[in-house]
Amino acid sequence: MTDQAVKSAPRVLVIGGGYSGQRFAQAMVDQGAEVWLTQRSARPEAPRKGMQWLAFDASQDLIPALPEQISHVLVTIPPNRDGRDDALEHLLDALSRQPLQWLGYLSTTGVYGDSAGAWVSEGSPTAATLPRSRARLKAEEAWLSSGLPVQSFRLPAIYGPGRCPFDQLRQGTARLVHKPGQVFCRIHVEDIVGALLHCMALAAHERPAVVNVSDDVPCPSSETLGFAAHLLNLKLPVYRRFEDIAPELSPMALSFWEDNRRVSNTLLCQRLGYELRYPSYREGFAASLMEEQASQKKA
Repeated sequence: MTDQAVKSAPRVLVIGGGYSGQRFAQAMVDQGAEVWLTQRSARPEAPRKGMQWLAFDASQDLIPALPEQISHVLVTIPPNRDGRDDALEHLLDALSRQPLQWLGYLSTTGVYGDSAGAWVSEGSPTAATLPRSRARLKAEEAWLSSGLPVQSFRLPAIYGPGRCPFDQLRQGTARLVHKPGQVFCRIHVEDIVGALLHCMALAAHERPAVVNVSDDVPCPSSETLGFAAHLLNLKLPVYRRFEDIAPELSPMALSFWEDNRRVSNTLLCQRLGYELRYPSYREGFAASLMEEQASQKKA
């Protein structure tokens, strides 16, 4: 036994074991952590090695009893249909009794609203226009004022294996839509995980309360679709102008075109020193396709 105190393994709770939550959980397991994830089921799926599932669905009165000595928490769930945060309402008291070292909250860059394509940073005004973005901002503010060691991570569109336009291109359902001046920001799921791990490892006084996690290349959706078609050696669908196709889009689909902004990652990548694994969709799409193909070969 050395003079140095032996550190116990992290005990991690992921509230919302979906796409990003499971990737983060696996990364923590790989680091030797014990991990619990929540999902909306009274009969959670079979856990992966090192992970345990907890049922959490406030609408069904499924409120889990949390494990003891939780050191790290990641909250990925969105506000509910009423705009309230179920984790805040039902788990905050229990979390307040845990010896937490860090709590990460996944928010959205939608809190900035529409900047007409201009760059936004963590210091920009929050002027959320969409109801779901306003609900996220309200939840983010509540978490940050909870008294817990919270960091909020504002995310744009999330992509990665299974979340790229490859299947739509193969099935002929992809839409090549152009709206002059419109750009979108995005982030690979592995860079979400990488940014979370990077910030978690910082000393508490070095952690900004809010961090944008976005790649280096905001661009039109037509550009990313073109590159995806190139990777698959497929033809692009027929070009459509946004004003022509808008009447065919659902209210939810239309809402994604309402805001236009470029999200700066200067704080994360320059001041905090995180190096993006996938600086643009080009590297990210190529890696995602390789992972999808590798998974198909194993199946």
